[in-house]
Amino acid sequence: MEQIILIIHVIVAVGLIGLILIQQGKGAEVGASFGSGASQTIFGSQGSGNFLTRATAILVTIFFITSLALGFLATHHSKPKNLDDLLKNVPSNTSVTKPKDDEVPEIVEPKPTEKASIKVSPKK
Repeated sequence: MEQIILIIHVIVAVGLIGLILIQQGKGAEVGASFGSGASQTIFGSQGSGNFLTRATAILVTIFFITSLALGFLATHHSKPKNLDDLLKNVPSNTSVTKPKDDEVPEIVEPKPTEKASIKVSPKK
């Protein structure tokens, strides 16, 4: 369900970007009112304004609804309530290897002119 809403959300977002870029600004109407440019538009001098405005409003509404739906699904996703529920999802084939007895770290005290270091030497 979340993937379907997300796909619709992305398609609507791209559509909104396209519709907004197609629309002309308020300054373009001044030239159209004097007769220049009215014959070059597909919908006439004022026909495209209403169509593009309505289409943009519809896509904005759909975008808003899908945004709310995705937010709701993200916050109400099933989460484990305690550590036991979380550990049930961990694969059981993981193992921790114990170090060998002859590889015990030995702390070597540094001389005043040396840096501290840890050397691993076999146990005797």
